[in-house]
Amino acid sequence: QVQLVESGGGLVQTGGSLRLSCAASESIFSFNAMRWYRQAPGNQRELVAIITSGGTITYADSVKGRFTISRDNAKNTVHLRMGNLTPEDTAVYYCNADRRAYMYWGQGTRVTVSS
Repeated sequence: QVQLVESGGGLVQTGGSLRLSCAASESIFSFNAMRWYRQAPGNQRELVAIITSGGTITYADSVKGRFTISRDNAKNTVHLRMGNLTPEDTAVYYCNADRRAYMYWGQGTRVTVSS
């Protein structure tokens, strides 16, 4: 069973930075893509960033220029570096990966940005 474990969430002030990590139990190259989603209270889960196995990266418009997705192949880990955070970035952030017809999710890590 594939496991994705997120870490790095916490409380940060407006303008601050955090780095989230998602550690996979298998090689990240075994997945078509790895993604970060977020879900704020009362909102639907939204896609934040994608990195494909081939290295193609896409960001949501709301985070372009502030967030950076990257991967550490040796550690089977994907990171999300978040900068210039605002209260609108407050959410639970989830790691996601897909392989064939299956989607895998982590348990989420909470990010709270205070004003």
